[in-house]
Parts: sequence; structure tokens; C-alpha cells
Amino acid sequence: MALLLGFLIAFAIGVTGVGAGTVTAPLLILALGLPPEVAVGTALLFGFLVKVPAGLVYLSRGQVSANALGLLLVGGLPGVLLGSLLLVHLKGARDLVLLLVGLTVVLSAGLALYRTLVRLSTARKKPWLLPPAAFGIGLEVGFSSAGAGALGTLLLLYATRLTPQQVVGTDILYGLALALVGGGVHLHFGQVDSETLLPLSMGGVVGAILGALLATRVPKEPFRVALLIWLLFIGAQLVYRGVAHG
Repeated sequence: MALLLGFLIAFAIGVTGVGAGTVTAPLLILALGLPPEVAVGTALLFGFLVKVPAGLVYLSRGQVSANALGLLLVGGLPGVLLGSLLLVHLKGARDLVLLLVGLTVVLSAGLALYRTLVRLSTARKKPWLLPPAAFGIGLEVGFSSAGAGALGTLLLLYATRLTPQQVVGTDILYGLALALVGGGVHLHFGQVDSETLLPLSMGGVVGAILGALLATRVPKEPFRVALLIWLLFIGAQLVYRGVAHG
């Protein structure tokens, strides 16, 4: 089951570009029944593994802004550490975690849907905004595994004048760093299901390759919109579970 789930998640990511964290943790909770804190830790390391090839491609092409990435990491790394440690201390409050993870998924999917449907114009350069905003994103990623893709991209589009390719490349490297650090914290505290992570990642590698190949031949916007609407529903289900059992 985990192998198939990893394939489907990574395939969807390859076709639509929707972030791994937003998709993976809710499905691990709802489909495999993992505890929320374990689902988040597993999702972070899965996201890191399946995004490494894409990150290397953008890095080799010079489509990563070192300056913007550095400013993001200044705020993002402390944020993801704090968010991960917060989840460690709240792991007994399952309903609260379900509620907060669900709200994060709804927020991330909603913002990604907004970015997909509305073309954003780049404003004045605001590099000072990157570290504090990245701290908030890192906090969210450490706690829920979601947000680096949608929120990081929105932040870079709003606060910098990077090209679209640089925005994507820089955000992927930022997300990789957050996933590695956050996943490492969760792994240290035993909040990663290694028996699920291995087949999940094996399926994910194949799914990511096939998804990326298909993405060059089909219009991805309809798939992206459909997936984001579906994620809004999944996030709402987690919120409902958190409230109903609270």
C-alpha cells in the first residue's frame, strides 16, 4: 500500500508541482492510519528524498538565487526546528494536532490554488521580508510538513524580482533544507515510520520520473486545480476529525 501511495503522490507532484508535504502527511494519516506526528516526520523525509533530483537540476542550471536562499534559511531553519520540537511536545494531543495539520493543509492548498488562478505581478524588492516570513513558513513545515512549496513561492514572487525559474529553483532548495532538518528532528525523537518510508520512497522515485515526463506532454493546470481542490477537501476532513473528537 505504501509503495502505491508513494508512486501516486510523487506522480501527482511531478505532473502538477504541488508540494510533497501538503499531499503526503494527510494521506498517511487518512489512508495508512499513522499518528499525526509520525505522518509529519515521515512526510518530511519522503519529500526530501523525492525532491533531491529536481533540486540538483535547478542548481546545476544556475537557477537558484544564493542571496534569496540564504535569507530564507536565516529565518526558516530556526522556524522548522521550533515547529518540529513543538509537535514533539504535542504528540499526546492527537486531536489538536489533527486540527492544526488540517488547517495548514487547507491554507497551503488554498494559497496554491489562488496562485494558480491569479497571476501575481512582482512588486518592489523587499529582501528584509524574507527572514521573518521564512521563519513562519519553517514553523509551519516543522509542525505539519506543509507550506514550503505554496507559501515559499508566494513569498519569493512578492518580495523579489527573481525569474519564475529562479523562484522555483530557490524554493525547492529551501524546501529541501527544511525537510532535511525537520525530518532529522522527527527521526531523532522516533517520529518517523521507517517501514513505511522505504516503500513510500521507492514508489516515489518511479512516480516522480513518470510524472515529470508526462508533465511535458499534457496541460498540467487542470490537474493542478483538481488536485488542490481535492486537498482542500482532505484538509477539511482532518479539521473535522480534530474538532469532532476534541
